[in-house]
Amino acid sequence: MQYRTRTLEVEVLRAIAHFPAVLVTGPRRSGKTTLLRHLFPACQHVLLEDPDVVARVRADPRSFLDSLALPVILDEIQNAPELFAYVRAHIDRHPERKGQWLLTGSQEAPLMQGVTESMAGRAALFSLLPFSAEEAPGMTLRLGGFPEVQAAPGVADIWFRSYVQTYLERDVRAVTSIRDLATFRRFLGLLASRCGQMLNKTALAAPLGVSVPTLTQWLSILEITGQIILTPPYFENFGKRIVKTPKVYFTDSGLAAALLGIRDEKDLAASPFHGPLFEGLVASEIVKHRLNRGQE
Repeated sequence: MQYRTRTLEVEVLRAIAHFPAVLVTGPRRSGKTTLLRHLFPACQHVLLEDPDVVARVRADPRSFLDSLALPVILDEIQNAPELFAYVRAHIDRHPERKGQWLLTGSQEAPLMQGVTESMAGRAALFSLLPFSAEEAPGMTLRLGGFPEVQAAPGVADIWFRSYVQTYLERDVRAVTSIRDLATFRRFLGLLASRCGQMLNKTALAAPLGVSVPTLTQWLSILEITGQIILTPPYFENFGKRIVKTPKVYFTDSGLAAALLGIRDEKDLAASPFHGPLFEGLVASEIVKHRLNRGQE
């Protein structure tokens, strides 16, 4: 797959000269590893989803890190959070060495806990979402911005179906124990149908037969794993922005369209969700514009 320039590259290269570590988070398959391997092709790459590698880490984390040739890319580090303390120790021994630890992860909240506890002031933090319209001028509302969908739009329906399955199997179960995955899949489709609306948890929970606390937990999982954006309303009173009901959008319009059963442009044109999906795309583009420039 041909590499496409990412806007975030500039910020990552700027940070690498001033921080010992860089951490890039974001949804699965958004291009985090591709970005780092493109910018730093000579770096050793270690995938922390390989069972043998994870077993070595858990058996002896210090020896594992000592065996690495720096600089190194540690990919999907949320699978080995115990490494954060040892990486910190390495950094503290040689604080003058910048850009030695390049980290990626797909679950932002657990990662942030590790960074807060072990890497504060030592790591530059970035979030990478799927392609923006700026990065992929041919991006459409139906297909969204995931790099692999952009590369093979003819099998987008298969890709999204597989992505949802993989996402459920990996990230959701990694964050929390969900017993009824079938209901969670229904929840994803129902939430996609509420894209662009005020988030009414009671109205979402009732048709699924789950409690509001359960639904709140599920929404938190989606937000943690970078799948949705919760946009607070604008008030001059900042306190009201925090407590008032937000609107919900999917980070990727293609994923939302797939969850709604929209398979082609004809389906999209006839869909009552065309407008809300476009609103969600605009919201996502605003978020991407800021994150790609190192802003919150």
